[in-house]
Amino acid sequence: MSEQVLDALIVGAGFSGIHILSKLRKLDFNVKIYESGGDLGGTWYWNRYPGARVDSETPIYQLSEEKEIWDDFEWRERFPGRQELMRYFHHADKKLGLSKDIHYNTTVTDAEYDNSKKQWFVKTSNKGLSTWANHLILCTGFASKRYTPPFNGIDSFKGQWYHSGVWPENGVDLTGKRVAVIGTGASGVQIIQEIGPQVKHLTVYQRTPNLAIPMRQCFLGEEQKSLWKFPDKARYAEIFENLKKTFGALVIDMDFTEKKFEDSTPEERQALYEYLWNYGGFSYWLSTYKEIFHLQEANDEVYKFWCDQTRARLTDPKKRDLLAPVKAPHAWGTKRPCLETSFYEVFNQANVDLINVRESPILSIAENGVETEKEGVVEVDVIVFATGFDSVTGGILNINIKNGAGLSIQDKWKSGTATYLGLSSAGFPNLYWFYGPQAPTAFSNGPTTGTIQGNFVVDLMVKMRNENKRSVEAVKEAEDEWVKELKELWYNSLFPPTDSWYQGANIPGKLREPLNYFGGIPEYIKALEGCAEKGYEGFIIE
Repeated sequence: MSEQVLDALIVGAGFSGIHILSKLRKLDFNVKIYESGGDLGGTWYWNRYPGARVDSETPIYQLSEEKEIWDDFEWRERFPGRQELMRYFHHADKKLGLSKDIHYNTTVTDAEYDNSKKQWFVKTSNKGLSTWANHLILCTGFASKRYTPPFNGIDSFKGQWYHSGVWPENGVDLTGKRVAVIGTGASGVQIIQEIGPQVKHLTVYQRTPNLAIPMRQCFLGEEQKSLWKFPDKARYAEIFENLKKTFGALVIDMDFTEKKFEDSTPEERQALYEYLWNYGGFSYWLSTYKEIFHLQEANDEVYKFWCDQTRARLTDPKKRDLLAPVKAPHAWGTKRPCLETSFYEVFNQANVDLINVRESPILSIAENGVETEKEGVVEVDVIVFATGFDSVTGGILNINIKNGAGLSIQDKWKSGTATYLGLSSAGFPNLYWFYGPQAPTAFSNGPTTGTIQGNFVVDLMVKMRNENKRSVEAVKEAEDEWVKELKELWYNSLFPPTDSWYQGANIPGKLREPLNYFGGIPEYIKALEGCAEKGYEGFIIE
C-alpha cells in the first residue's frame, strides 16, 4: 500500500476542483485530485445522455480567474453542449497540465481525521492507493449521487435501461425504438426533445409538470437571429466581476429589476415579461421582479404569462392541461426552471404519449415494458430513468467521513444538515466542500460560486501556513447562526411548500430541510469577507 502526504487532497475534477488545484499549485502547495471518472469535467464527464447541455450561457460557465484558459478559447454555442464543454476541459488541461496531478478512476470511499496528526487519512476504491492530507476539499458537486426509484421488476426487464447520469460513453442508438422516459426534470427535458423526432414511439411518465422556459440557443455566427449576442472577449473580465454583483450569476449584465412589482403598471410588467421571454435563458427566472419569490400576486402573474405562452404551443387539450395547467402546480420558480428548445413541440407528435403518474402510478417494470395503474403495461424496448440525484448533500454523504472522535458526518447531519458558511461543519477540522449544502448552490452558477468559495479557503490555508497553524474548525455557535439565518430566509419565501430537490423532497425518506442559501451571491460574498476581515471569526485556528 502506497501512502502520500499532501498539503491538500481534492475530491472531484470539475470546475471547483480544477480551480483550487491550479491556485494551490501556484502557491507551492503539494496537492492532488482524486476523480471517480475517467477524465476531467466532473458532472460533464458523466452527462453523456442525448441533448446534454448546460443552462448557463457563454461566457459565464467557465473558470473566470484562469485567463490563460479563456483568453484563447472560442465558444461556439450560447449554451454549450457536452461535446463543447469537454473540448473546453481538454483545452484547460493542455494549458495548465492538470492531469499530471489527477488520479482518474479513483473513488474516495473513506476519510478519517487523526487528532494527533491533525491530518485526514483517505481511502479509495483504487486498490493500494491511500493518502494522508492536511486538508480535505470535497468538490463532489450537487448532483453526483444518482437516484433510481426501487421499482419492482427492474431486473426482469428484457430490454435495455439506463439512468441519464450513467449514459454509455459510446451512446445508444434509439432510432426506431419504443422508448419510455421516466421523469421530466432537467435531463428528462433535454432527452425528450432530443430523441422525440427519432424514436418509433415515446412514452413520457410525468409526476410534476416542468415549468420550462425558452433557452433561445444561438450559435457563433448566427447572432442576428437572437436578442442575445456573443460577448466581446475584451469584456470577459468585466462580465466575470459583474456576475458577483447579481443574485445568481446566471445571466450576463442582468439581475432582478430594481423597480417594484407594485409600482409597475400592468403594461410595464407585460413588456418586461415579453422582453425576457424572447431574450431567453434564465432571464425570465432571475431578471423579473424581486417580489416573485415572496409575493403571491407577483408570482401568479409571472406564472400566468408562462402558462399562456406555453399552452399556445400545445395542440392536444389533454397534454396541454398536463404540461401547462391553468392552475400552477407550485409557486413559479420555486423549482429550478429547465431551459428548452422544442420540448413542448415534441408532445404534438402523434408518436408521443404522456402519462400522469400522480393519477396512474407506476406499479412495476414488466419483462416487456412499464406497468401503470390505469394503462396496464406499455411495451417498450428501452427505459430511460431521468429520475435525478440525491442532490446537494448526496455526494458528501456518499463518503464515509469520520472525525477524530469517531463521529460520522452522516450521524451529525441525521437530524439536520449543519454548516458554517456552507463550507465546513463544526467537529470536522480541515474539511471543506464547494457548491454544496447551505451555500448559494442551486440558485447560482457553479464555476462562480466554486471560485468564490475556493478563494476563501485558499486564503485561509495560506494564513495557516504563514502562522504555522495546523487545524481549523468551525465553531458550533457560528454554525448555529448560519443555519438560523438560512432557515429564516427560506421560510419567509414561497419555496417551502414546493416538493423539490432544493429541500430534499425528491428522495423518499430524506429529511425535508432547506439545503441552499437563498440570500444571493452578493450577500454570500459579504458574509465570507466579513468572516475573513475579523480574523476568520467563527473558526478556531490552532
